[in-house]
Amino acid sequence: MNVIEAIESRRSVKAYDASHTMSEAEIDKLLSLAVLSPTAFNIQNWRFVLVQDPELRKQVRAASWDQAQVTDASLLVVLTADLKAWEKEPRRYWRNAEQPVQDYLVNAIDGYYRGKEQVQRDEAMRSCGMAATTLMLAAKELGYDSCPMDGFDFDAVAKLLNLPADHTPAMFVAIGKAIQPARPRGGQLSLDEVVIRNTFK
Repeated sequence: MNVIEAIESRRSVKAYDASHTMSEAEIDKLLSLAVLSPTAFNIQNWRFVLVQDPELRKQVRAASWDQAQVTDASLLVVLTADLKAWEKEPRRYWRNAEQPVQDYLVNAIDGYYRGKEQVQRDEAMRSCGMAATTLMLAAKELGYDSCPMDGFDFDAVAKLLNLPADHTPAMFVAIGKAIQPARPRGGQLSLDEVVIRNTFK
């Protein structure tokens, strides 16, 4: 399956084979691809929490309006944003670059984020969204289905996962083997409605 086929065929699946187990090699492959997703200034501000403990999964499901895919999917990934990744040893994000490039970017990172809480949050959420898309398309290539989710109590999940104070949940991605096909697409808006050339009229 190529990328275009994965995009065209991927739809959110809600019903999974709860008995199917993903191999560690498959999980590692998915995450190795997810971390290639772009982030501004290469600060890699996503964190991937793999919720694998069955009892914890049940508690997360309870905080997710009892949605079955939380416990039944083979893998539940909680994409979490590290809101302060920009200030945590930022030179390491450019350690393979030449020294002048490192110096310029470390200063630019500080100037872009310091004192701008909304920018820090917005950028982290964008990063998590791109990583989630990579995860879902990679899962499709590996023969799995997926479901992005934001239907959960963010504060309750943060507490269950013992997230540090400077982290926040962004979304879930449930990945597994579908036992029912995804519903047909509900209705795509036409390109004329969603594509604006240059400016709004």
